[in-house]
Amino acid sequence: MNRPSFALVFAAAIALTACVNTPVSPDQAENRAAATYLKQAGAQNLPVDQRAALYLKAAAETTDLLDSRSAGASARLTYNQAAADLTVLLRTADQGRLWNRPLTVTSGGITYRLHFAKGTRDGVWDPNYFTAVTPAAAVPVKSVVRQDRQDGIGGALVGVRKTQPREPFSTKVGVTAPVTAVIDFKGRDATLTLIDPTLKPKARVAGAARLLEADFTAPLAYYPHASELWNGIMGALRVSSYMGTTGLYELQPYDPQRIPVIFVHGLISTPRMWRNVINELEFDPELRERYQYLVFGYPTGNPPAYSAMRFREELAKFYQLHPDARPCVLVGHSMGGLISRMQVTTMDRKAWDAIGKDKAATFFANVPKGSLVERATVFNANPHVSRAVFICTPHRGSEMARSRLGELARRLIFLPVELTSTLTGTMGKAVAVITGDPKRMPTSVDGLAPTNPLLKALDSRPIQVPYHTIAGDRGKGDAPHSSDGVVGYWSSHLKGARSEKIVPGPHGSCELPATLTEVRRILYLHLKAGGAQ
Repeated sequence: MNRPSFALVFAAAIALTACVNTPVSPDQAENRAAATYLKQAGAQNLPVDQRAALYLKAAAETTDLLDSRSAGASARLTYNQAAADLTVLLRTADQGRLWNRPLTVTSGGITYRLHFAKGTRDGVWDPNYFTAVTPAAAVPVKSVVRQDRQDGIGGALVGVRKTQPREPFSTKVGVTAPVTAVIDFKGRDATLTLIDPTLKPKARVAGAARLLEADFTAPLAYYPHASELWNGIMGALRVSSYMGTTGLYELQPYDPQRIPVIFVHGLISTPRMWRNVINELEFDPELRERYQYLVFGYPTGNPPAYSAMRFREELAKFYQLHPDARPCVLVGHSMGGLISRMQVTTMDRKAWDAIGKDKAATFFANVPKGSLVERATVFNANPHVSRAVFICTPHRGSEMARSRLGELARRLIFLPVELTSTLTGTMGKAVAVITGDPKRMPTSVDGLAPTNPLLKALDSRPIQVPYHTIAGDRGKGDAPHSSDGVVGYWSSHLKGARSEKIVPGPHGSCELPATLTEVRRILYLHLKAGGAQ
C-alpha cells in the first residue's frame, strides 16, 4: 500500500489547524440559524401557527444583524423573505382565519404575540383592504421593458383587491398596488405593518429609519398581457364581441390626494399599450407620489363620437363616485387623442354650421332630441378635465383612412346591432351627411377621414383647457412637411398648444425616450401650475 508523502500530510495538518483556529463569526452563525428557521417555516406539513412562529423567529433573529458589516446583507434578505412569506401565509391559510387579529404563536419554547398595524392616511395600508397578496418576485415582468425596484428592508408584495360583484372601475383581476411588509419587535411582541412604498419610502425597523424594499413594476405586470395585436384587431373588426370591455379602469387604488392621469389608446390597440409608459413614469418618485393612473378601453371599430360619448359617461360616473377626486389629465394617442379632445371641447348645435348651414340643418332635422346620436354630437366640455396631451393625433384626419387599406378596413368592420339599428331607418339622411351614403354605417375609419364633418366642426371649436401636442416625423426632421407614417404634421399640429414636441419616430412613438421625457415634463409643469389644487 502506498503511503501519503510527508508534504501532503503537512498540508492537511496546516489546513486542519486553519479551520480550528478560524472560528465562524457570531454574526454569520446567528444569521445561519435564522436561515434555518426560515427554511423550516416553509414546510407545508407543519401547522399554520407553528410556521408563523418560525417566520417570526427568523425575522427576530436577523433584526440585530441588519447593521452588521459582515452579515447585514444576508440578514436583510432573510428578514425580507420571512416578512413576505409570513404575510402571504396568514392572508391565505385557512381562508384567512388568522388574518388581522392578535395572535399568540409558539415554536421551540419561544412565544410571540403578533399584532397588525392599522391603516393610516400617510402610507399604511389597512390589512383588510386587499383580498389577496402575492410575492412581487413571483409576478412575471416580461411584459415591461424595465423593472422598477428599490432595495431595502421588508417583504416586497403585490396587494390585490378583487371583489364579487366587481367594484366600479376595477379590472377583471382586480386592482393592484405595491405593498411592503415589515415586522418590528419589542421583546416578543411583534407588529406586522403593510406599507405603501409610494408614500412612505422609509420605515422604522430595529430602532432605525430604513429604506424599504419595493417593487413598483410587479403590480403593473400583474395585469394580464394577452396579445395586444390580436385583441386590438378583433376589437376593431368584431366590435360586438368587445362592447363589454368599454370602460374606465383604475390601475391603482383610488387616492383622493393623487391627480388622476387617464390614458386613451387609439385604433387597433388596447389599454395594454400604456403599460411601459406608466411603468417609466413610475420610476420618478415624485410623480409616483403625486399621480394615479387609469386607462379608458373601448372597441376601436366604433365611430369616435360614440366612443367619446361613452368616455364622457365613464368620467361622469367616476366623479360621481369620487366627488373629492382632483381634476384629471388626459393623454390620448392617435384616435384616442380625438376621443380626449371631445372631452375638453364644447360642441353645441351652432358649431356644426362649420360644415355648412344646409348640411347641419339636414343632419339635425333627422336626429331626434335626446337620441344617442344627439348625445354623441352635441356636448359640453368636461369640467373635471384640467389638461390634455395629444400624441400623434389626427385632429384633421388621416389620408390613410381614404386609402385602399382604409376602404378594406371599413368593409371588414362589423358594428354591433344595437348601434346600427339606431342609425338606420328615419336617420338615414343624418347618416348620409357623415358617410355620404344613407345605407353605409359610420365606422372608426370614417371618423378618421379628412372629409369627416365631425373633424371640421370639432376643429372650429376652442379647446377649453391647457393642451400639448407630441408629433412623430419618422426621424426625418422635415416639419411642417413631416409625417409619422399615418398622421401628417398638418393634422397633428395645433396652433394654441402650450407646447409642441416633434419626436424622431413613427406613429407608435409613445414609448420613445423623447416622448416619455416630454410627458414627464408636462406632468411636472402641471404640478407647478397648481394642478394639485
